[in-house]
Amino acid sequence: MARTMRGNPLLTVAAALALLAAGGAGWSGWSWYAAAHDESTAYATTRDEVLAAGEQAVQNMNTLDHRDLRRGLDTWQKSATGDLLAQLTDGRPQFERQIQQAKTVTSAKVLSGAVTELDTRAGRASVMVALRITVTPPEGRPAAKESRMLGELTRTPDGWKLSALGQAPVGNTAAPAD
Repeated sequence: MARTMRGNPLLTVAAALALLAAGGAGWSGWSWYAAAHDESTAYATTRDEVLAAGEQAVQNMNTLDHRDLRRGLDTWQKSATGDLLAQLTDGRPQFERQIQQAKTVTSAKVLSGAVTELDTRAGRASVMVALRITVTPPEGRPAAKESRMLGELTRTPDGWKLSALGQAPVGNTAAPAD
């Protein structure tokens, strides 16, 4: 058999290529496994999930149509958890009356967003979202403004949800230098 391999260069080349292919397949498999189980990859995936959930929830909380108020407020509640959900639930009847009287349509479009904090072990995160909010009154032209919102998210069995939401400070917040 040794004589056959030495005597046939094609067989030698084929054996070398088979060894290279097996080595390449092994290395590719190991690389794929290492990447799939890398902690930084899991963290990046969670960060992307938090950002998507945060942007959607902030957009939801800034979109409301008086003509379909029940659905809009239900969406708000589905986007929230914890104290924010309690505030929305407790204040819903009063808020419904205010929106019905104002007869406005408010829509929001996410311009950009970023995760500012993420603690995967505690299941907490913070996001900043820039929005363009358009308010259409019953009469007159729509008015648009840009706004930055800060949201805190909490991981729930149903995914990441807003647990707090507020306006981001604008302008210079640093103390003046002496």
